Amino acid sequence: MLDFAIFAVTFVVILVGAVLYLYPVSRYKCGVSYLDGNLQDIVNRGSLHEFLVGLHQDFGPVASFWFGGRPVVSLGSVQQLRQHVNPNHSTDSFETMLKSLLGYHSGMGGGPTETIVRKKVYQSAIDNTLKNNFPLVLKLVAELVGKWKSFPEAQHTPLCAHQLVLAIKTVTQLALGERFGDDDAIISFRKNHDVIWSEIGKGYMDGSLEKSSSRRGHYEKALSQMESMLLSAAKERKAQRKQVAFVDALIQSSLTERQIMEDCMVFTLAGCAITANLCIWALHFLSTSEEVQDRLYQELDEVLGSDPISLDKIPQLRYCQQVLNETVRAAKLTPVAARLQEVEGKVEQHVIPKETLVIYALGVILQDSDTWSAPYRFDPDRFEEDSVRKSFCLLGFSGSQTCPELRFAYTVATVLLSTLVRQLKLHQLKGPVMEVRSELVSTPKDETWITFSRRS
Repeated sequence: MLDFAIFAVTFVVILVGAVLYLYPVSRYKCGVSYLDGNLQDIVNRGSLHEFLVGLHQDFGPVASFWFGGRPVVSLGSVQQLRQHVNPNHSTDSFETMLKSLLGYHSGMGGGPTETIVRKKVYQSAIDNTLKNNFPLVLKLVAELVGKWKSFPEAQHTPLCAHQLVLAIKTVTQLALGERFGDDDAIISFRKNHDVIWSEIGKGYMDGSLEKSSSRRGHYEKALSQMESMLLSAAKERKAQRKQVAFVDALIQSSLTERQIMEDCMVFTLAGCAITANLCIWALHFLSTSEEVQDRLYQELDEVLGSDPISLDKIPQLRYCQQVLNETVRAAKLTPVAARLQEVEGKVEQHVIPKETLVIYALGVILQDSDTWSAPYRFDPDRFEEDSVRKSFCLLGFSGSQTCPELRFAYTVATVLLSTLVRQLKLHQLKGPVMEVRSELVSTPKDETWITFSRRS
């Protein structure tokens, strides 16, 4: 079961038994068995990301390893990603991963045309709900910033807790409608969300979920309750015939009731996690640099003046975009992506057979000194360079290949920064260096605290 649990982290797909023309990790050197492959090595390193860091340090930018008896290819540099021929772009890697972990497979076997259509419906639904509900995003952010303004300047503020609440309120109300404006509904959602996300990110990774019947039961109960809640919300919205929320767009499509529930589950889970952590890391990094805060304030003042931000103004906030891009890079926000090879491909002299799982070791690439100067320094100015922006786009963090949940998170984070930085300054607390937990989304291991002071 451990084999399945860890393999699920990279989409639980059955790989063909083809011989890779690569240099696979030595089983003898890693001390791995024929049946387990490198699974125990991944567990020992603490995460798939940490395993990939060591793998590419030892074997270079193109390497393979073993999930049980199955070979997997990992690419660890921008140059190799540019050479990667014919990856499968018909599905979003993060969405596919979550659906596999959740055991959702409806509509996944209908062929590439059906998959592309469903992907377009999903992306369009997210874009439309942002457009229809942008005033609500402004309202929720204004409430949080107003709360922070009321705090004494020396008061320590917990970033993780506050940003998760903001993300949950924003995602649930935009996804499912006004019923989640009620505190009881939010509390119920968060209770189940926390259990599901924790076990997906950790329990499957180290196999501990399968070893504990009580934890497994707790997880399955939370998942069942969440599914029932989403089905109920969709049924309620269908009866109301409204067309402003994410679920409304899905209802208007040809998706089945089950598919609508699954897409709502993926968006609410991924949307909350990515939005919360993008905001957490952005505010954390801003608190470390008064200069970046001042430059961002200057841009906001020039573009917006005293007006609230609007969707049409967001593209004009170029430095704000650079700050968020650098946040994603420096935090390694989503450290691993993967695609199933659609046709036989090639990287340098290495042939990758059709239907091989190819991992993009994004956490490795995002801090590769050959691609980024001073990779461990937070420096939004690096994104002034066209070559850097192109590399970032190639990694799937901007442009047409950006996952829709990340685009949603960028919008919410831009509203947050544009509201906050014009009113308050952020200050970092002295203390231990923040440690990172790299799972499906990188998040601080412990609560992160900052203080605020009013802008004069």
